[in-house]
Amino acid sequence: MTTLAWLDMRPGQLGNASHLLHQLGLGEIPLTHDAFHELRPWRAASHLEELLMACGVLPAVDKHICSFQRWLPGHLANIAEPEHTKTIKLFTTWHVLPELRARAERSHITPSIRRFASEQIKCATAFLQWLGERNTTLASCGQVDIDAWFAENAERARTRLRGFLNWAMQGRHCRRSLAIPTMKISRRPALSENERLAALGRILIDTEIPMRLRVAGVIVLLYAQPPSRVVRPTLDDVIRNGDAVLLRLGEPPSPVSAPAAALLLEHITNRGNMNTATNPASRWLFPGRRTGQPLGPNHLSTLLNKVGIPIAAARGAAIRQQLLDLPAPVVADALGYHDKTASRLRNETGGTWSRYAAGDHGRAPAGWVPRVTSDS
Repeated sequence: MTTLAWLDMRPGQLGNASHLLHQLGLGEIPLTHDAFHELRPWRAASHLEELLMACGVLPAVDKHICSFQRWLPGHLANIAEPEHTKTIKLFTTWHVLPELRARAERSHITPSIRRFASEQIKCATAFLQWLGERNTTLASCGQVDIDAWFAENAERARTRLRGFLNWAMQGRHCRRSLAIPTMKISRRPALSENERLAALGRILIDTEIPMRLRVAGVIVLLYAQPPSRVVRPTLDDVIRNGDAVLLRLGEPPSPVSAPAAALLLEHITNRGNMNTATNPASRWLFPGRRTGQPLGPNHLSTLLNKVGIPIAAARGAAIRQQLLDLPAPVVADALGYHDKTASRLRNETGGTWSRYAAGDHGRAPAGWVPRVTSDS
């Protein structure tokens, strides 16, 4: 209701959005997501679309799916070959969009997932054009073409073409006997335990760092969370149990040690982005500036890097430390990791947990708190 009142009382401050509202009122714009995806300027249309979803006027759709569908028509319009356009439309309809929607139903879509979807489309388009320059088509391309393309392109492009080639083979748009070269996996080294503890100690006491970044940094350094999951908790995921404070990142909720708990509770009472007309009652732990949305994970990642928290290296150090303390299934459940990922990292770390009885491997020991100091 607050957003509805804002739209009603402050139309002059909406700029282009006020003009779109006027057109909606006259019936010149259908009240559908598809209609909004065609509107320009896209930023005003996107903002208004999110407001209308927050009010329940439009059905809720993941904003990143909306962004992808808004981007797609412009890309298709720039493809010169009609057959290529047809193929890309089929790939989008039967592979890319279903993958995005399935991900949105399972959890949520991050900016990197949205970006990967559009990059898949771009790589598939470039591949079809490349085939045309070799006087061949998707249907007639052979193993020599696949090998040549993979030899000419970097690993990033190769990764983004795999989904298209697998879809094309499964759908008989090309030969099913094609072999896709294996993917190379490279990982950045994690921080050492001393480096992790030093970074953690600094953000716990450095009041020059903005409060929300200190809390976000703690969640990365203690619980190995990526920015896309750091921004997802709400106030309901911070649980008070007597003097204890817990943070629900998975199941069961994770205990928060005393210095980090005090910081978390102080942040809750002084959250930012709470004074905007579109976000006055946000329940997000890290409210964003846009209606009903948390802080953007890409923006958070940039801010954390600026204050000296290297996300990937910090997460690697944190998860490996937890795997030295607890069995992989426990860590996976509590921190929201896939069990296979946790098991792989456990093997790399060398943890065995022989001190745990077999019956205790499915839960965290009573009173477990993520390791904060080297003496713990």
